[in-house]
Amino acid sequence: MAQKQVTDQPSVQELIAKSSNKKQKQLVEKLIPIILFIIASISVLTTIGIVLTLIVETIIFFKDIPVFSFLFGTEWYPFANKEPAFGILPLIAGTLKVTIIAVIVAVPFGIGSAIFLSEYASDTTRRIIKPILEVLAGIPTIVYGFFALTFVTPLLQQFIPDLKIFNALSPGIVVGIMILPMIASLSEDAMSSVPNSIREGALAMGSTKLEVALKVVVPAALSGIVASVVLAISRAIGETMIVSLAGGSTPKFDFDVTGSIQTMTAYIVQVSSGDAGYGTTIYYSIYSVGFTLFLFTLVMNLIAHAISKKYREEY
Repeated sequence: MAQKQVTDQPSVQELIAKSSNKKQKQLVEKLIPIILFIIASISVLTTIGIVLTLIVETIIFFKDIPVFSFLFGTEWYPFANKEPAFGILPLIAGTLKVTIIAVIVAVPFGIGSAIFLSEYASDTTRRIIKPILEVLAGIPTIVYGFFALTFVTPLLQQFIPDLKIFNALSPGIVVGIMILPMIASLSEDAMSSVPNSIREGALAMGSTKLEVALKVVVPAALSGIVASVVLAISRAIGETMIVSLAGGSTPKFDFDVTGSIQTMTAYIVQVSSGDAGYGTTIYYSIYSVGFTLFLFTLVMNLIAHAISKKYREEY
């Protein structure tokens, strides 16, 4: 018996191996936080580098162009030979036209689709429809651009004879179609996370299914819905290929959606394609436009964060 107990005791080699494995695990535990910190730092440093680049190049631009005329000017003619004009308002107007039309298309259909998938569709229907809806998000934007130019615009011209080949209405509708899956998918996820006990309590009090969806589930998931809408709007503001192909390149400060426009992103594409030499005022103007675009999305994200924080529900 004593002899068996002696044989069951670990050998010196096993003790050394266990000690070595323990040291390796401790080393790994110490290295993992450092590696993760480096990864997080790279993301932060990249963001800081982008912002600093925009700021520095924008400052160079404003050495030649007054800030007031840039912010409040109603004419944008950077390629004019005699007196080039750098008023950003026409580009902002073109961007807002497309974005507002896209929001009008995407928000009702997106939230409506989310309500159907979350509250009315069966599990089988949801598993079929949701992936099909999300396929729209994977279509290249240049395909959307040609779709807007060659299909949507001729279709709209049958109902609006004055609609030009390049206009704000067609790309706005197609951008709305593009961001619709984002709103529908993220809003449906937010609604599905609402506990069923809340739905059952509302139904027990005599509410209809529609009342439960609109007056109980949607307010409870409002923070997620707002986040999805703001994310989609940011995506619409930053869209490039659709507006470049179907919107045109005519910056106008008006409210007409039937004529040619130019958005901030479309202008950046135009100049980046080689129309301006390095170091010229036109070259630096793309940074000022990019910085303006950055401020737009930053303000929207701050507003979305404030709204989400205000209406966030804890379960």
